[in-house]
Amino acid sequence: MVRSLGIDFGEKRIGMALSDPDGRLAVTLPTLARTDDREAVRAIAEIARREGVERLVVGEPRGLDGSRGPAAERAAGFARKLARATGLALEMIDEALTSHEAKRELRAAGVDPRKHPERIDALSARRLLQDALDRDR
Repeated sequence: MVRSLGIDFGEKRIGMALSDPDGRLAVTLPTLARTDDREAVRAIAEIARREGVERLVVGEPRGLDGSRGPAAERAAGFARKLARATGLALEMIDEALTSHEAKRELRAAGVDPRKHPERIDALSARRLLQDALDRDR
């Protein structure tokens, strides 16, 4: 199987998740504070190299009607930079409702999502990566 890195791109933070070596289960990684694209690409490329990642799965924030707005274009642009820098395969995946589901998951665990936005990003990355892994099987 292919080891994959899930990425929930944001202007302030980037949520990340990593698949297990068999490509069956996604687990969260620490959220990356984003200052600029260059530094974020460098940091993510290092994680990908260290973990033996072969595929990047990046969330594309679309509207519920499937439309692509400025946020989707921005995420796609970042994903292309990351793919060029790492030479890894890139898959964009619709991330609609991942943040909503992450907030619900946190509330169910007794955690206030407003106080822990970094957890929302990490759980969103895990959810979008898990969706891609489930689809692969």
